[in-house]
Amino acid sequence: MIKSELVQKIADNNPHLYQRDVENIVNAILDEITEALANGNRVELRGFGAFSVKNRPARTGRNPRTGEKVEVEEKWVPFFKTGKDLRERLNAS
Repeated sequence: MIKSELVQKIADNNPHLYQRDVENIVNAILDEITEALANGNRVELRGFGAFSVKNRPARTGRNPRTGEKVEVEEKWVPFFKTGKDLRERLNAS
């Protein structure tokens, strides 16, 4: 599902809301999650999961095409851990 599909689904389930308002709400939520992660904070949505940021230290990598060694810089990457409720729904028989 892409963001526009999410907006459409929420708008369809809430006919009293305009689609542009739903789009603004979805954008605000995603912007807040992004801002929190950029500040190094953790975002937890109960029953869904938790977003956090993990550090990948600098290392020596290898160019798969030429085989030469390449220095890979340290970087911060987003990480998502599913919540218990989501995990149970995905694995329900």
